[in-house]
Amino acid sequence: MKKILTIAFFATLLMSCGGDVKKEEKKDSIKLKTTTSAPEDEKEDGVTKVYLTGSDQMKFNKNEIKVNAGDVVVLTFEHVGKMSKETMGHNFVLLKKDTNVQEFGQEALEYKDNDYIPEDSDAIITHTKMLGGGEKTEITFKAPEKGKYDYICSFPGHVALMNGILVVE
Repeated sequence: MKKILTIAFFATLLMSCGGDVKKEEKKDSIKLKTTTSAPEDEKEDGVTKVYLTGSDQMKFNKNEIKVNAGDVVVLTFEHVGKMSKETMGHNFVLLKKDTNVQEFGQEALEYKDNDYIPEDSDAIITHTKMLGGGEKTEITFKAPEKGKYDYICSFPGHVALMNGILVVE
């Protein structure tokens, strides 16, 4: 009887050790899946590559972008949601210093036929086209002088949540 209890004890011990290993492996594989994220910004030889997204939750994936004055900025902008351009369109609009963001957003409402980009506006440094879910675009521009510049989505009602700062060092 003592032999049977000893064998049962060691069998239970071995099984419990094996179970922990499998649980640990599952935890590691879950970590790998959840750590996948957007590409990091890249800086090299006067060129900064930036990856920015907008979602159906009316959020940019970054609220701050840092670049060097005079650098060429290659901005890839992607609408990672599923909603259409007419329902939940997104764009990237970089504004000049001291632009009143709320006033600009109000003015943009009048330009539906121009993707909510005011024609002949002197407040815009650069912008992307308006995108619907799953669409992506790329623009290239020269970083302005040192300072902080607002960027927004000009789709109606988005400016309050979809905004950030381009920091030029």
